[in-house]
Amino acid sequence: MEITAAMIKELRESTHAGVMDCKKALIKSNGDFAGAEKILKEMGLAAVAKRVDRSTNEGRVTILKKGSKCAIVDITCETDFVAKNAEFIALGNKVAQSIIDNGYTEIVPELVDLVNGLIATINENMKIKRFTVIETAANEYVATYIHGEGKIGVAVKFTADKPEVFADEAFKNFAFQCAMQVCAQDPMFLDAKSVPQDYCDEQLSIFRKQVESIDKPEKVKEGIVRGKLNKLFGEICLNQQAFVFDNPDNLSTEQLLAKIAKAAGAKVTIDSFVRYRAGAND
Repeated sequence: MEITAAMIKELRESTHAGVMDCKKALIKSNGDFAGAEKILKEMGLAAVAKRVDRSTNEGRVTILKKGSKCAIVDITCETDFVAKNAEFIALGNKVAQSIIDNGYTEIVPELVDLVNGLIATINENMKIKRFTVIETAANEYVATYIHGEGKIGVAVKFTADKPEVFADEAFKNFAFQCAMQVCAQDPMFLDAKSVPQDYCDEQLSIFRKQVESIDKPEKVKEGIVRGKLNKLFGEICLNQQAFVFDNPDNLSTEQLLAKIAKAAGAKVTIDSFVRYRAGAND
């Protein structure tokens, strides 16, 4: 059977496979369209298997908000070139959409199949590294920020006693800047209460070692140690960090939020945050 350019074009538009692969599949299936699609799928799965061990240190973080849910997804790839590819960007949105629509809480075969389909087309290894779904009630709000073409993605969740505050422009501006703060300052914890005790004990041990040779009473030295710990909290805890945007009074994130919320007649707290750096383990 003669394999025409029109047949190749139709198969390529249906499968997104390369021209030569489409031609080979049609020849092998003797022009049978369904058979050619099956052959291309098998070829794609073989390509996926060949690439599975290739390192994926690049990628893109995708954030999708739909209804009361917000999905933040980290999909990795081999090169920065592919991370900027329109099909790879579309894949991130498709995966995030599927996660929300199907209520997935872990990486399932259906999600892997979405990725594998693009691997077969682009010929580069890709993986869903991780994802988080944030659900919000009526008194909760999520602010998001994507930096550097998906290099870093952030979602910050707020809780308020009066949901009307979420429509306040000053609050919305702060919430967006708070997501930017998380991106730029990379806090380890939400607040001092969230810091694990073993981490605090380790830091206290280091600080006590640093002051043991100081000629001061033990009570004074312990005060210095506690001061060092509080300073550390100001560096690693979002609520205790000095807010870096529009903050002439040098207030902490927590203090500035309280000020803005009070002006709007509400009480608002930061409930949690997620920060993904594409392809990283943080």
